[in-house]
Amino acid sequence: MPDVAFKMRYAVTPRLLTAPSHRRSGQPVSPAVKFLVAHDTGNPGSTAAGNVAYYERSRDDMSASAHLFVDDREIVECIPALTGAPEKAWHVLYGVPTDDRLYGYDANDAALGVEYCYGGSIDPDEAYRKYVWVLAYACHRFGLDPASSVVGHFFLDPARKTDPVTGLARSRRTYEGLLRDVAAEHAACTGAGVVVLPGSFVPEVGKAVAAARLNVRKGAPSRRADVVQVVPPGAVLAFDGWVAGGEPVNGNSKWYRDPNGNFFWSGGVRP
Repeated sequence: MPDVAFKMRYAVTPRLLTAPSHRRSGQPVSPAVKFLVAHDTGNPGSTAAGNVAYYERSRDDMSASAHLFVDDREIVECIPALTGAPEKAWHVLYGVPTDDRLYGYDANDAALGVEYCYGGSIDPDEAYRKYVWVLAYACHRFGLDPASSVVGHFFLDPARKTDPVTGLARSRRTYEGLLRDVAAEHAACTGAGVVVLPGSFVPEVGKAVAAARLNVRKGAPSRRADVVQVVPPGAVLAFDGWVAGGEPVNGNSKWYRDPNGNFFWSGGVRP
């Protein structure tokens, strides 16, 4: 593991499948974890716990598997990846050549598979935060470049798969945004600083009223930035300008900057 500390925002809960079985062979990743594959479950409303329970019940019925499932409540590891010596999972079809061309290895041999749970009663914002964080953490854990080491399943097997694009779209997000957010989260959690998404600052002095309980973020228009203040509904907030290229929340990327250089999301206020 790299020497640089990583901010552990969430816990990774091991709930390991029985081994040996069709889904979990117990074979070690070989030669090492070289990249990450972003998946979604393709089953709206199914939770991390529910998917892992299904994998365990059907462990000898089929071989398809993944290392981690992420929803709004938890990050569950069902094949060792982050809490123990990584083992192989069968999450990308053998025989598709793109993974070998990009990374020099087959995904089943040298990549972790991370599944995004979405839809139903799952809170899309919280599930997405956990998903981005665990991908960033896995990059840190194995010394991978977050800007180039995460690839979507659909990109490796475009004739058969659409994940995680489909799941992200259901949560009002994009694959391209996911890749940017993973890199930004990695920077934030390693102390390299919060990456501010592109966007020009527009000077404008004014005041806004918090429409709901609202977080004021330190130094960057992003939910990955530290909270410096939580204001109640009705609080009056001064601003000296805004950016339209902050982290999108519910499709809205406009954030106001206060006179102290901190940011609050425009969707949480009214004029």
